[in-house]
Amino acid sequence: MRQVAIGLVALAAAAPAYGQTAQGDLAVTIYNNGQSLVQDVRQLDLSAGRTRQDFPDVSAQIRPETVTLSGQGIGIVEQNFDYDLLSPDKLMEKAVGSMITIVRTNPATGVETREQAKVLAANGGIVLQIGDRIEVLRDDGLPVRVVFDKVPPNLRARPTLSVTLQVARGGRVPATLTYLTPGLGWTSDYVMLFDEVKNTADVQGWITLNNTSGTTYANADVLLVAGGPASPGSPPQRFPRGAPTIDQAGTESGTRERLGDYYLYPLPARTTIADAQQKQVSFLDVKGAAARKTYQWTNGWLVTNGDPRSASTVIKFSTAREGGLGDQLPQGTIRVYMRDARGDPQFIGESRVDAAPMGSQMAIRTGDAFDVKGTATVVKRERQSSSRWKSTMRYDFTNARPEAVTVELAQDGLWGDTRVAEQTLSGERVSAERMEWKVPVPANGKASVTVAFDTRF
Repeated sequence: MRQVAIGLVALAAAAPAYGQTAQGDLAVTIYNNGQSLVQDVRQLDLSAGRTRQDFPDVSAQIRPETVTLSGQGIGIVEQNFDYDLLSPDKLMEKAVGSMITIVRTNPATGVETREQAKVLAANGGIVLQIGDRIEVLRDDGLPVRVVFDKVPPNLRARPTLSVTLQVARGGRVPATLTYLTPGLGWTSDYVMLFDEVKNTADVQGWITLNNTSGTTYANADVLLVAGGPASPGSPPQRFPRGAPTIDQAGTESGTRERLGDYYLYPLPARTTIADAQQKQVSFLDVKGAAARKTYQWTNGWLVTNGDPRSASTVIKFSTAREGGLGDQLPQGTIRVYMRDARGDPQFIGESRVDAAPMGSQMAIRTGDAFDVKGTATVVKRERQSSSRWKSTMRYDFTNARPEAVTVELAQDGLWGDTRVAEQTLSGERVSAERMEWKVPVPANGKASVTVAFDTRF
């Protein structure tokens, strides 16, 4: 429909400001999977017997099947959720077949004229019957407005839950309205300022709240849950995958409150979460945690990389209580900065962060190294027997930096019974499918590692 509604006037209340909500004492629990639990304690003035009670200012995306209402001496008989919200376009749609008043103003004289009109259609345009003529109400900039006698039934200024109650005894009753809703979510965002000279990092963690539920939650007690409870019919929660960010999972217990296997992050003070708003609250602020930069270069099984490929620049740090961040990290995104020669912080990369227990060893990839590159070559393949092969690989690295670096070389794709027959540098088997070597590469120099693998293919 064309927006002729710009010039329309409706006899209805506007949406409330933050301080004019019908909500009561609010508690909102927000999970990582986009679901939220709202608990709204309202003071109700009820008459004994069967009565209807409206609850405006609930979520516009409320899941009505999850609603419960608890209060002494009251029970729910029937409930309806009216989500058709009042707007000029909706008023016109509901007015089809009804009479309205068209008010036109003469631009030259300012004189108003009024005509009664029947709304014939509001589909792609407003078609009116005025007396014996049919007219299309156009949005042509001329002064015109429409006056409605009343707001149509079930058209609400705010999302409203209507409940029919059976009340044992009349009077003022505190009642708790509880429901689940999508449209509220939170993520973790981290900012790291890395000092390569001191091998330290300042890390600040932010909770980022998003509200697209269609309703403002005023002065709410907000609790964030790191995790998403499963629900029937929903697939397991999955997050975009990339390079792993946990080298070794931690085993330390922290002081944060837990709910089952979830960690809880309560906001320190009540807050208003406005509709269509993004809000950030700090939850982590650590100065001078130990951190170091390293280079990682990974090769697939029997893959020859003849063209030099950059090593990945990786920042390593710990979430341990001693010498680390001293906290559990909810999954999110970390953005890394370093100071340039002028002392100004400059962005050098970002990475996702896996949910990490306290005491974890973290590895955050920030990008590709300009000056540190490597190649891999299958030198030869020799059959040892009908079921065994000897595969010799050579890895060559160059370093154009004015200082020596260490490249953490990883060879992936190993079978569980793969053995190392020969190696020019001692490595470590970190898993059934992966070996790693720490390769020192001199300043402005080169380094090579040769490894012979004994395999059954």
